[in-house]
Amino acid sequence: MLLHLSTWQEVEEYLQRSRGIIVPIGSTEQHGPTGLIGTDAICAEAIASAVGEVTQAIVAPTINVGMALHHTAFPGTISLRPSTMIQLIKDYLTCLVKAGFCKFYFINGHGGNIATLKAAFSETYAYLADLQLHNASQVQCQVANWFMCADVYKLAKELYGSEEGSHATPSEVALTQYIYPDSIKQVIVSAEVNKERKIYSATDFRDRYPDGRMGSNPNLATPEHGKQFYDLAVKELSNGYLEFLDSQ
Repeated sequence: MLLHLSTWQEVEEYLQRSRGIIVPIGSTEQHGPTGLIGTDAICAEAIASAVGEVTQAIVAPTINVGMALHHTAFPGTISLRPSTMIQLIKDYLTCLVKAGFCKFYFINGHGGNIATLKAAFSETYAYLADLQLHNASQVQCQVANWFMCADVYKLAKELYGSEEGSHATPSEVALTQYIYPDSIKQVIVSAEVNKERKIYSATDFRDRYPDGRMGSNPNLATPEHGKQFYDLAVKELSNGYLEFLDSQ
């Protein structure tokens, strides 16, 4: 059940049986020579939609732009500042809390969002308490990163070893190839790639990682691999959402 394809009456009826909602969040940023700029949002949205079907949960509109300031030296990247993203999350959740939602399960596709998301949760809890909303104390938020699912991580290491890297990875590229097979990019990439994980300013990032990759070889990706990652992530995150929903 997608929120944006529902009517308010359908949402009101849903709230009679569940107070949980899945929120896909990603980023709009460079992903090397073969990775789509929308990779992080594409992956989060597709997985969240499937998790919603499996668990019969409502799925909120995808937050497509995240915290990716370190990628902004590459054309096409769009980023929020951490302070802006915190305000966005706070406003987004406040509306849903007023409607009656209390359990927010963020399916995240971008590592750079994690720290800001956790800060946003703390800001939101405090803000809702200050508003003295009747259900403020019941609000709980959790971030679930699809790329950190145990079986996803294990498969990536089995398929790619050290060439998985940490950005513009073959696992995430494979997932986008499965979701959008007509948008597969074929580019020869250099075997030489910086394997550091240092992240500072945007200019420094491009100097360190000239083609946008961080230790990865995305040419190893295939749509068939992507289907495997998709299935594993959907299974683990569906279980994770249901456990979160039932937790105190």
